[in-house]
Order: sequence, then C-alpha cells, then structure tokens
Amino acid sequence: MTVYGDDATTSNILTNTGDTWAVVGLSNNPERAAYRVAAKLRRIGKKVVPVHPKAEAVEGEQGYASLADIPFPVDVVNVFVNSDLAGAIADQAVTLGAKAVWFQLDVIDESAYARTRAAGLQMVMDRSAGREITRLGLL
Repeated sequence: MTVYGDDATTSNILTNTGDTWAVVGLSNNPERAAYRVAAKLRRIGKKVVPVHPKAEAVEGEQGYASLADIPFPVDVVNVFVNSDLAGAIADQAVTLGAKAVWFQLDVIDESAYARTRAAGLQMVMDRSAGREITRLGLL
C-alpha cells in the first residue's frame, strides 16, 4: 500500500497549516462522510467552508458553489469528490493559494498529488481526516 502523506505531514496540516478549511462536497446530509468529518474539524477549532454545487449553508456557515467563489483565503482544501474530479480541484487549490490539499479516503489521483506537491503545497491523499484527528489524539 502506498502512503500519500506521512504522519508528520498529516499532523502538520491538522495542527499548523491554518484554520480555514474548504470542504469540497460538503452538504447538509449527516449520513455523508463529509458532514461527519466537517463536524470533527469544527470540534478542533477549524472554520469549515462548505463547497458544493448547491452552495447551501451547512451548520450556519455560508456555502459556495466552487472554490473560486470563496471571497477570503483558504488554508486547506479537503476533497470529498470522485477521483476523476479531484485533480481539477487540486489545481484550483493551487491557484487559490491554499497551503495544503487533503484527498479523503478512496480519493486518488497520483498525477494531481505530484502536481500539487511540485507547486509547493502539502498534500495527503487516500486518508480520512476524521480518522487522523482521532488517531493523533486531537479530540
């Protein structure tokens, strides 16, 4: 099994990379992983910005249809979309000036990983931020 993002990178993104997280694919459906992970991110003090085509507010936070629509800086882009869409979102995160990109469990695009790292961003791929928060004892 290939690991895309070592423990030091994972921990650094969660604790030192910034507090504004755009969660791509986040909606008001509590049955979805994005909703549960966003709740954990909020519990460790992160501002969660929902990004979804419906642009709906989630837990009182204004939603946006795309990363480009967010009118303030974003530190981390957390991606909950199909792998075939994830690379374009990583490229947008680079353009946006994010510091890190996190592809959730089963979201895999090796070329996007390489491009994002080459652009100087931290990146984790195919790992659950929610599980890592628990594993690292942040909650």
